Formats: sequence, structure tokens, C-alpha cells
Amino acid sequence: MSLRASHSSNLYILGDLFEVWVGDDHIHDELMPVIDAMREYTQNGNRLYVMHGNRDFLLAQQFEALTGSTILPDPYVITLNGVRTALSHGDMFCTDDVVYQAFKAKVRAPEWQQAFLSQSIEKRREYAAAVRDKSKSHTSTNAHEIMDVNQSSVNHLMQELSVTQLIHGHTHRPNTHNFTVNNRPASRYVLGDWYEHGSVLECDDNGCTLHNLELGSVIALV
Repeated sequence: MSLRASHSSNLYILGDLFEVWVGDDHIHDELMPVIDAMREYTQNGNRLYVMHGNRDFLLAQQFEALTGSTILPDPYVITLNGVRTALSHGDMFCTDDVVYQAFKAKVRAPEWQQAFLSQSIEKRREYAAAVRDKSKSHTSTNAHEIMDVNQSSVNHLMQELSVTQLIHGHTHRPNTHNFTVNNRPASRYVLGDWYEHGSVLECDDNGCTLHNLELGSVIALV
């Protein structure tokens, strides 16, 4: 893990740690350094929590056993420095992208996943590559606003969960948004991607700060 993560006691990874995950029964060799770093982190007495993203939603029990992590439901509420805080991958708020939401509903169904995992590794990887290509095409031909979060959806969930703080990723638009929910000050922290720079939200007794990291300074995606 990065030096920053090794000094933490709790690490939350909010989805899409891996570009693709076709099942716990097939872990590519190039992913093992990440798996090993996660296991080392938890073996040192730290707590590691992972949430499904839109690319690695098939992470399951074997992954938990290999890394010592706990897979969280989405959304998940924690108390962070005395503040009720919702954690989410973030794609649930992109309600204007109806094509994506329909696809998500299909692939998250237990029946679909059971049928998918019954196929050969080669077939699964071929399907994942085709979906990734289709996703790139969809992203390039739709307005950014459609694929960004819908603020009404954000407000609705925060009201439902009685939280004033939300942390999520997915949109690749790192930022801190301040607004009001039920006439109370609220904040939404958005994590960036891990292509050109790392993106970490560091929280301590002084509050939360969003950091960009040089990828050359880290071993794993944290």
C-alpha cells in the first residue's frame, strides 16, 4: 500500500479498484501485487473495506478471504468524526443515464451473475472486453451532464439515510460540493480515477482533505 494508507487504521475502497473482475476463480497474475498489498495491510491490524464498482461488482467471498477485507453494501453509513456519512460507489446517483441504469440492473441480478460465472474464463473475458468497448462508445457520445450525478437523487438518499456527508467515486470528477439538505449544511466528496493520478480522501480529527497522488509513489490502488 502507499505510505499514506499504511499510516491509517481504516481504509475504504469505493469500487472500481480493478478495471475488470470476471470472478474470484480467476485472478490475473498482474493483479496479485494489489492483492498481496491489501493482505499485508489487514495483517498489520488495519481494517479494509471494499465496495463494488461498475467494473468489479463480481468481487466475492474468496476475494475477502485473500485480502482480509470486508465487502460493504452500497450505500453504507458510517460515523466519521461524529458526522453520519454515507459511502457509495456513486453510479446509483447517475439516474439520468437510463441506458447505464438498465444495464446495471441486468448484471446485478443473481440469475445473470450465476449464468455468467458458469461460463469459461475466456468467454467471460471476451464479454467484459466487449462491454468495456461499448461503455467507451456510450461515454463518448453522451453529454457529460447525463453521466454525472443527479443532485435530486443525492438529496433524496441523504434525506432517507439522515446523513449530511456523502463520499463517492464513479464520475471521475474529484471535487468537494457544499449544499443544503433539509435546510442543513451538507457536503459531497467526489473521488477521482486512478489513471494519471491517484485520488484519496484522507480523514482525521481535523476533517477530510482530498488529495491527488502521483501514481509512481504508490504500489496499489488505495
